[in-house]
Amino acid sequence: MKALLMEDDLVLSKEVVHFLHQMQFECDAVFDGETFFRQQKSGGYDIYLLDINVPKINGLDVCKKIRETDATTPILMLTAYRDIQDKLDAFNMGADDYLVKPFHFDELFVRIQALLRRSSQPQEAKELIVIGDLEIDVREQSAKRAGQKIELTPKEYQLLLVLAKANGRTLSKHSISEQMWDNHFDSNLNTIEVYINFLRKKLDKNFETKLIHTRPGFGYYLAEQA
Repeated sequence: MKALLMEDDLVLSKEVVHFLHQMQFECDAVFDGETFFRQQKSGGYDIYLLDINVPKINGLDVCKKIRETDATTPILMLTAYRDIQDKLDAFNMGADDYLVKPFHFDELFVRIQALLRRSSQPQEAKELIVIGDLEIDVREQSAKRAGQKIELTPKEYQLLLVLAKANGRTLSKHSISEQMWDNHFDSNLNTIEVYINFLRKKLDKNFETKLIHTRPGFGYYLAEQA
């Protein structure tokens, strides 16, 4: 496996590279956003590890630009920013996970393994999921309702897919958290409420029939119901 690390702290960068080499991972390191994209062109990377506060092009903008052409390679943010809004911003740009500094290298490795395991799972055989007038194109990672395209961030789409694949069953916050963040994201239960609200505004607000429902005390489910 091969990682590309963007980290402007030279000491930490060397320590991460050394640790990953010990774990039988290849790891190239860059120190700013412009150099990241030059290095990325060499290709062959299985995961990106991005600090946010780096020179020239910050980590959030790098993440967003990656996702414009690459929807699948895992992105793990490594940053000192710990506020919930910082985490939401990263996920909305397309990040898959978020690790706050200082961190233990063993936890870093577990996060990397979880992201790589998820990305290596075979593509869904069912490429189109239909619930009422909602269509989810799994291959294109897009959604339409009544023929109208719903613009979703990567995490909003992932939440929608998790709910859709439950086939109308109620999913607890814990179950959703486990599928979306492997239970590594602190405060993720509150964050799920935030994302449910984001998704409702985009999916249900302009339609009489609501698709996202709450079962008080149990969780959420997706179904056509007047």
